[in-house]
Amino acid sequence: MELQKALILFDALSQETRLKAFRLLVQAGPEGLAAGVLSDVLGIPHNTLSFHLSHLANAGIIASRKEGRSVIYSANFDITRDLIGFIVKDCCSAEFASIREDKKAGCSIIELANFCGSTAKNST
Repeated sequence: MELQKALILFDALSQETRLKAFRLLVQAGPEGLAAGVLSDVLGIPHNTLSFHLSHLANAGIIASRKEGRSVIYSANFDITRDLIGFIVKDCCSAEFASIREDKKAGCSIIELANFCGSTAKNST
């Protein structure tokens, strides 16, 4: 992923309502959620939510489709995967995170080292 694309995505996600909506869409999976459901769950008026969803869609991190009279939004998991890869490959020390290719499974595996940090050591 190019730096400029990552900046656009980070900008889109750097607002509380948009980040909350995106997280709900990730949890919903590929089938997504209707705009009305998002509005109800987030407690945000439809027109306000529409503004934020448009911002996310313009960045490419979510997509929308019509189903009958509803607009269904879903996370763009390809872009999300690329953004996570960008963070791990370019922004993290190998001491904390790494990506390895699993040729047998045909996928990338992100490994987080010391993810619990020092608080886990002190809680025993």
